Amino acid sequence: MASEKSKPALHNTAKDSTKAVDEFMRTLEHPFKKEIEAIRASMLGVDRKIAEGIKWNAPSFRTSEYFATTNLREKKGIGIILHLGAKVRSLPSGKIVIDDPGMLLQWLGNDRAMIAFESQEDFSAKRAAFERLIKQWIAHV
Repeated sequence: MASEKSKPALHNTAKDSTKAVDEFMRTLEHPFKKEIEAIRASMLGVDRKIAEGIKWNAPSFRTSEYFATTNLREKKGIGIILHLGAKVRSLPSGKIVIDDPGMLLQWLGNDRAMIAFESQEDFSAKRAAFERLIKQWIAHV
């Protein structure tokens, strides 16, 4: 009987770790570093399945796949790009459906969106809505 080949474990590199993000943040010079740390803490607190790592040279978050990447180049503050990983997926309705009463999502495509925060105060005011969006988003990952 032929044995089934085991798949390599996903996200098992040194960059797929909290240690990598800690080191990245230690050396990061960014005007919104405090906000990035607040978003990081919030994201990790949304669900215990969420882990972090460095993807695309920025703090990123994953469950089974990476689904969110910090947008360090946002011009008016700090942003988070929400996606479904590196591969295109077919979606049942052709797009992700998310309840967004606070209108935080800026849709970039059927499976990509961005959320931007202008300041620590802006993030604090929108934190609960942000966390509700993340809970919904990870259901699609």
